[in-house]
Amino acid sequence: MRRERRIKIIATLGPASSTPEMCAALFNAGVDVFRINMSHTQREDLPAKVAMLRGLEKEFRRPVGILADLQGPKLRVGPFGGDGAVMLEKDARFILDADPAPGTVKRVHLPHPEILTALEPGHHLILDDGKIRLVVEKASPKQAVTRVIVGGKLSSRKGVSLPDTTIPVSAMTDKDRSDAEAAAEIGVDWIAASFVQRPEDMADLRKVVRGRALALAKIEKPQAVARLEEIIEASDAIMVARGDLGVEMPIEKVPGTQKRMTRMARRMGKPVVVATQMLESMITAPVPTRAEVSDVATAVFEGADAVMLSAESAAGQYPIEAVTMMNRIAEEVESESIYRSILESQKAEPEATGADAIAKAAHEIADALHLRAIAAWTSSGSTALRIARERPNSTVIALTPNAATARRLTLVWGVHSVVTKDASDIDDMAFRACKFSVREGFAKEGDRLIVVAGVPFGTPGATNMVRIAFVAKEHVEQA
Repeated sequence: MRRERRIKIIATLGPASSTPEMCAALFNAGVDVFRINMSHTQREDLPAKVAMLRGLEKEFRRPVGILADLQGPKLRVGPFGGDGAVMLEKDARFILDADPAPGTVKRVHLPHPEILTALEPGHHLILDDGKIRLVVEKASPKQAVTRVIVGGKLSSRKGVSLPDTTIPVSAMTDKDRSDAEAAAEIGVDWIAASFVQRPEDMADLRKVVRGRALALAKIEKPQAVARLEEIIEASDAIMVARGDLGVEMPIEKVPGTQKRMTRMARRMGKPVVVATQMLESMITAPVPTRAEVSDVATAVFEGADAVMLSAESAAGQYPIEAVTMMNRIAEEVESESIYRSILESQKAEPEATGADAIAKAAHEIADALHLRAIAAWTSSGSTALRIARERPNSTVIALTPNAATARRLTLVWGVHSVVTKDASDIDDMAFRACKFSVREGFAKEGDRLIVVAGVPFGTPGATNMVRIAFVAKEHVEQA
């Protein structure tokens, strides 16, 4: 099985996609990576979900990626008395304080002392996903006196967002550390940290994971956008999490921010995922809106590594249709005549390393000779990542002895992974590259392909060789 597109599709598991049969149908429809949302998953349920997805690998004989998405710190107001809700009027004074007593129309408990300590006059608070907005007039460690800018009904334990305030706590809660340890131990491929503010948050995740999975930073706070380059440097990949980002910053700024984030990640050679509300209407409708189709197409044109479905596949009425539609949009965009020119215009210059020079050379040779495949022998995945950063017109076939590497690369643009033993010598390297290119449907007798590897074989990070190989009759016979 191979995809007819370069960009990858991530789908979230949920009540609508919890059975092996549905997951198999979603994989058939185009899913490359399955996301397990730890906000809605108990730690003890994780092994069964992972085992179900690993079962797909045996059924389809293809690597399947698994992304565990940590909940992150959920900031909420305390409970209200009476019927559990109050009506806040515009321009009224409203106090958030350290008093655990039930809230009234004049005040409510804020059970996060670190927020009260960090708030300053002029800072804004956004409650209930943007429905209510407050501005701080006076602040102390015991209470914050605010003025209501946008009023409305506020219920118990609604969420709090702080676009202007850097909270002096880690993005990793105790639950996140426990979930990350469980996910890494059971062998998921990617672990995503939510509400990242600074590169130190990713260092905290890496300390827990200890190399057993790759670390992805979800960018959904203005503080993270301000330190984006440092966070990308500290991460293995990033996600443009537009839901909370659109709550915490003016919504009209989100499209430009998305483009800047995508281009910076591409320049730095780190995979980038675009997520949230991509085909939102397909939760309840069998077809998307024209605006949603354009939104997905924009992410594909920008050269993002993956696009993600959330509620559409987790709880929607049409999960298979949503994946099928996303797959069709991606294939159509990538066949557009202007697609390549847009990708090329954003191409970053390679770093001054032998591996980057080899990746650039492989791309240019493949394009000049109109070759369909670049076969990259890779142990850690870094060779395939470097070539994918070039966004070549050829599929990158990652030949790796490590199943974990093959699974991790399912998130990466244009990479088709094959698990096989390492090459024994240069002739074996070229022979099996040709054989697998035929077997996987990327080459036929008489074709040429590029082979990239590192000598001596089995040495991670030693990419130093590029070769043009010819597909002969014996490669087809043994495929």
